[in-house]
Amino acid sequence: MLHKAIHTTTLQNVARGLMGTFMVMAGTGHLTFVRKDFQAQVPDFVPFNKDTVVLLSGVVEIGLGLSLLLLKGKNRVRLGVGLAAFYAAVFPGNIHQYTHHLSAFGLDTDAKRFGRLFFQPVLIAGALWSTGALKVLMKKK
Repeated sequence: MLHKAIHTTTLQNVARGLMGTFMVMAGTGHLTFVRKDFQAQVPDFVPFNKDTVVLLSGVVEIGLGLSLLLLKGKNRVRLGVGLAAFYAAVFPGNIHQYTHHLSAFGLDTDAKRFGRLFFQPVLIAGALWSTGALKVLMKKK
């Protein structure tokens, strides 16, 4: 039942704003200054050119970030679910970077790369919580 608008708190709004800003910056990085680093996260099983994947995912991240900053009402809840799914979809890239011992983004040791794996669930939870989607999903029980 994702058709209902949900009220979010000031803290959720601030978190959503920070997450949206982060997404726009990360997406811009995909297209420009950290493009090579992002290529380290594209798993070898992806059947497309790594640079193309990085560029396309950058455009998606910018769109998601702007949506976090601008969408209101029921669309915000849908966005939270979509963003959580996006974070889950790119998680294999983080695993790839760890299992292939690839240095990027200052993650130059296995310990740092392993620690990064635990940040993805935080992003997923943040996307759901800050948009009010978590509240809607919890009500389904």
